[in-house]
Amino acid sequence: MARLLSCARDIRRFFPTDGTEHSFPRRRDAHIVIARLHDVVSHDRRIMTPEAQRPASGIPQLREEFRAHLETFYAGLKLAPPYESVEKALRALTTALHALPAEQQARVAADPALKWREFLRAFQSSGLHKKHRGIITGLARNRGRLGLPSEHEPFLDLFMS
Repeated sequence: MARLLSCARDIRRFFPTDGTEHSFPRRRDAHIVIARLHDVVSHDRRIMTPEAQRPASGIPQLREEFRAHLETFYAGLKLAPPYESVEKALRALTTALHALPAEQQARVAADPALKWREFLRAFQSSGLHKKHRGIITGLARNRGRLGLPSEHEPFLDLFMS
């Protein structure tokens, strides 16, 4: 939008709309205005293409699924989740998924093993495995009493390493 406004200001400078005579811009200036208009229009076309309007391969769903797993994990431990680190983990997951090509994103969304690999990477890169480490390590020694789903075992393993 800012680019469009800037381009409109340039056009008004060369072609006033207040009824006053205007001098035709020099060729160099006209070329600048035309080039800027072209950039703005082509940029807007890229934004409005159907490919750009479709959702990004289920990334929001993966984020929410990861958030739900983290909430379940910390609720099962009866601990308050470290919210700043949880948000950092969600950002790490989103960044990692956006870096993948669309086909790989679709594979990650469909394959539970790939999905959990990305979840664990985000968990570890955010530093969640360092928060409440002493408490969780003590709880992880007797995993049977925790009542956590078996899919959360890899999270506990990060605390034990």
